[in-house]
Amino acid sequence: MRMIPTPTRINAPGTPPKTIEEFIGLVNSGHRDISIARMVSPHGWSEPGQTPEFDEFTLVLKGTLTVETRTGTHKITAGQCLIAEKGEWVRYSTPDEGGAEYVAICVPAFTPATVHRDE
Repeated sequence: MRMIPTPTRINAPGTPPKTIEEFIGLVNSGHRDISIARMVSPHGWSEPGQTPEFDEFTLVLKGTLTVETRTGTHKITAGQCLIAEKGEWVRYSTPDEGGAEYVAICVPAFTPATVHRDE
């Protein structure tokens, strides 16, 4: 057994800044096959679109996360989960009052080199 006592804070793209706390992944635990991070996104936050080389499972804990895809825009609320398949273009934002708190699980682990953010 190995306990992870604290996450590592990671700088997040987007405006205004959101908080990323990685519990499991390359930075905090050295895992390459999975990453698990808690995100706290303030009202008005948005980031560039991306076409990642990993599957991303997003579980919203509080608030509403807006997710744009090539097929439409989706509002994911507390208690709901979204699966974004690798190679699918997505763009995350929290335009609604109160922002959102959510957990992102990436398989394999998130890396800046494999997220492929839009310029």
